[in-house]
Amino acid sequence: MEIPVFTVDAFTNVPFKGNPAAVCLVENELRHDLYQSIAAEMNLSETAFITRRNSMDFSSGARFGLRWFTPTCEMPLCGHATLASAAVLFYMKKNVNPVLVFETLSGELYVRQHEESLIMDFPLNKPKPQDQHEIKDLLKAAVGDLPIQDVCYSPTTKKLMVRLADACDRSELVSLRPEAESLLRNETTGKINSLIITLKGAESTQSGYDFYSRVFAPWVGVSEDPVTGSAHTVLAGYWSEKLKKKNMLAYQCSSRGGEVKLEIRNDGRLDIIGQAQIILQGALKI
Repeated sequence: MEIPVFTVDAFTNVPFKGNPAAVCLVENELRHDLYQSIAAEMNLSETAFITRRNSMDFSSGARFGLRWFTPTCEMPLCGHATLASAAVLFYMKKNVNPVLVFETLSGELYVRQHEESLIMDFPLNKPKPQDQHEIKDLLKAAVGDLPIQDVCYSPTTKKLMVRLADACDRSELVSLRPEAESLLRNETTGKINSLIITLKGAESTQSGYDFYSRVFAPWVGVSEDPVTGSAHTVLAGYWSEKLKKKNMLAYQCSSRGGEVKLEIRNDGRLDIIGQAQIILQGALKI
């Protein structure tokens, strides 16, 4: 059996930046352990598996199954691998539909094209305030002695969000080096699958970014996720209220970097807007 596979850099307009995802086109459902073995072999933060629905092919079908796997487990939601999946269908398979529908563990997700970008219709996950004292050792492992302004938690996504104090600057966020072993040692409850560290954008700069972030997820086998859409469902929920804005521009400060545009819709959902570059095409022989 051969499975078409692509590597796609998401949330970037140039190769080798943004967040790479593997995308596999699957004619029929595979065994669960085979999905996981392929994801481990690809060894990227996420591998996406697109499955046909209603006997339609990848060029004419509008509805597909979509699953996401890290090298160690299946994820309920992944933004950058969804963007990558839509890019493969629109750009490589020349899908003719204006909107693609993905059936996922997080419900139906919609992706459409707009000029050079792809727009993903995602749920908005507003986080709730978290008692810092309950997780003080984890916070210490995450940000050291940097001052913290807010800590919030999203039970839907199992993401912990830490906002650094406005006295901090982007260079301090970039210089953070939390050790995966220390994070794992200080969070063993299973309630957290990733840690978001965020910082308000400086009004004095010309970047135009409303906020910055980094994302660490050793609990699911990903030391640092370069640019993640699912984390921005939480970040958008938080920052939209703090900044009193519905349209925001964000930058994830990983070594690869990535720009994400966010627009909160009138129906309470979130449009995540980004570009993608397909850099590798091949086949898995199983």
